[in-house]
Amino acid sequence: MNERPTTVVTFGTFDVFHVGHLRVVQRAAALGDRLVVGVSADALNVRKKGRAPVFSEAERMEIVRSLKPVHEVFLEESLEQKRDYLLEHHADVLVMGDDWAGKFDEFEDICRVVYLPRTPAISTTALIEKISDMGS
Repeated sequence: MNERPTTVVTFGTFDVFHVGHLRVVQRAAALGDRLVVGVSADALNVRKKGRAPVFSEAERMEIVRSLKPVHEVFLEESLEQKRDYLLEHHADVLVMGDDWAGKFDEFEDICRVVYLPRTPAISTTALIEKISDMGS
């Protein structure tokens, strides 16, 4: 009897792609057989962070899709649809950064929820600020 592959789903903006993004993708992929990544829509990013991403959703999806561990990419248009996305993509595991610890425990009824530690001393916001300061 064939067991279906373990599907891991994670979400992110993945703007100004950096090594922290790469490491979370690699670590998420190691938790299963298939990695599906939801990339935040431009409009969702504006609602969440109050600013548009540096790179468009199409560019960010192309970057994430090109990563070896990624099997599928989709556009995350609403935080309120997270349960729907998990069901639609048959998630066995949801992976999020530990800055979201506890916020997605409600999905433990449909999949395992894992919070991974973020890569220390790196963030997209910090990178954008550093780049902005270089131009001053």
